[in-house]
Amino acid sequence: MDFFEKHKATLDRAVAALHSRVFFANFPEHPAPAVYGETADADGQQKFKDMLGKKFESLQQPNPSGWAGQEESPYLQQPLGISYPTFTVSALIDEAQKAFHSWRKASVETRTGILLESLERIKARFFEIAYATMHTTGQGYMMAFQASGPHAADRALEAIAAGYEELDRFPANALWDKPMGKFNVQLHKEWRAVPKGISVVIGCSTFPTWNSVTGIYGSLITGNAVIVKPHPGAILPMAIVVAEIQRALQENGYAPTTCQLAVDTAEATITKALAEHPAVKLIDFTGNGIFGSYLESLPGKTVFTEKTGVNSVILDSVDDADKVAANLAFSLCLYSGQMCTAPQNFYIPAAGIKTPAGTLSAEDFGKKLAEQINGLVDNPKAGPFVLGAIQNKKTCERVADAAKLPGEVLLASRVFENPQFKQARVATPILIAVDATQKDIFSKELFGPIALLIKTNDTDASIALAQEMALHHGAISCGAYTTDPTVKEKIADAMALAATPVSFNLTGGIYMNQNAAFSDFHVTGGNPAGNASFTNPEYVTRRFTWVGHREPVSK
Repeated sequence: MDFFEKHKATLDRAVAALHSRVFFANFPEHPAPAVYGETADADGQQKFKDMLGKKFESLQQPNPSGWAGQEESPYLQQPLGISYPTFTVSALIDEAQKAFHSWRKASVETRTGILLESLERIKARFFEIAYATMHTTGQGYMMAFQASGPHAADRALEAIAAGYEELDRFPANALWDKPMGKFNVQLHKEWRAVPKGISVVIGCSTFPTWNSVTGIYGSLITGNAVIVKPHPGAILPMAIVVAEIQRALQENGYAPTTCQLAVDTAEATITKALAEHPAVKLIDFTGNGIFGSYLESLPGKTVFTEKTGVNSVILDSVDDADKVAANLAFSLCLYSGQMCTAPQNFYIPAAGIKTPAGTLSAEDFGKKLAEQINGLVDNPKAGPFVLGAIQNKKTCERVADAAKLPGEVLLASRVFENPQFKQARVATPILIAVDATQKDIFSKELFGPIALLIKTNDTDASIALAQEMALHHGAISCGAYTTDPTVKEKIADAMALAATPVSFNLTGGIYMNQNAAFSDFHVTGGNPAGNASFTNPEYVTRRFTWVGHREPVSK
């Protein structure tokens, strides 16, 4: 079957959405039986359970050197017991080099069709991937389904569409005819988009698919071979994705090893060896700033990073303080603050926040925020599912250490009971009031459910601090609340100069944590939080090189 023609309508809609930036979602985000089938959820859950304690043998990567796996469910605090084939770095590189030359010569239409077909195959496994994500990352069920399923697939589609458009931007050949007076000089010219080579995509433990598929598909659409190196704590979601990509490749006559899974353990990592290998030309990375900066420093590599950042909320004036507090409380509780876009620093003027009912003091806003957090946590139908579980034990330790910071604890972190998983590793947000002079406390990312309420001299001082944090320490998101158009523009301009997008005056069902494919650029690449952006043209054009050849026209 011609997969390009099969999926051409989807591709056209995706390309149009890239330009219009309006809402577009190719993959429905609600796990409704009417959309995915009456038994899709139960079937996916059973398939996930059937993989526990066994070898993952769906990958088309022969002759492993061993088997390994050390994933643990944050909900059960028990190992999944799944083992995956492991390979030496040299074996992975050798297979990638063999597959590369056939894949790079495939037409952009062929590559596009195969990759779009792989997304349809992945769609059929969204529920399986959802449970795999739940029990590796600790995300709640709905987030796990949406983020690792339809939202990730839309980000992958976005990368395919962006790559297709850039590869189609210039003609493959042309007749160059230059008048020279009595004669013309004529040349046949051709242009080739030449992929860089081997791409390594390094995944993270909290959003294993959402943060990886853009790099995977961005490199594949541009003709590169890809080695996917997932975090040892969150392998299964990506193993399923890679297996489906391999199946689509193999069925169309291309080597499955054009996209490989590279599994390691925390005790014996292969990430540096892969990244430093001279055959590796492209690296995508999501994770901590120190390792990300190391990758960026490697010579001869094109590197795309999303690193740590300090996200701010500027509070100046509001129409409804309760709605604002409710929105921000949800943002703090969502996946227990384990999102790269979660708010951390809340800047409040010493004179208070202006409201229609008068000025609200920083202390009173802190109380409102604490009340909203408690109300959400204590709601048995919402709290446990919004907060999910803590992926890494070190995050719990970080929350405990935060209580010892030199500030006033306005709301202590506590545990709660998840009705479905009694052994879940959990922690609610901690709120701490600190002074604007205590920069040593709030000028670094405190990953997890930790929020700092920072009293500033005035809104101008709040803006200056938020901008400083973004410029010097990075920021991926910023929230701001003001009813004054002049202040709004001042915030927008200051944060734009710090390459940080601002969400203004959010209340209700949209939160600063969220980013939408085809509309929101995730990370800007303009501050220390990362050097790349999902998905601007540069995200794909840096993965290949235009090379032109020319020859005189025969007389």
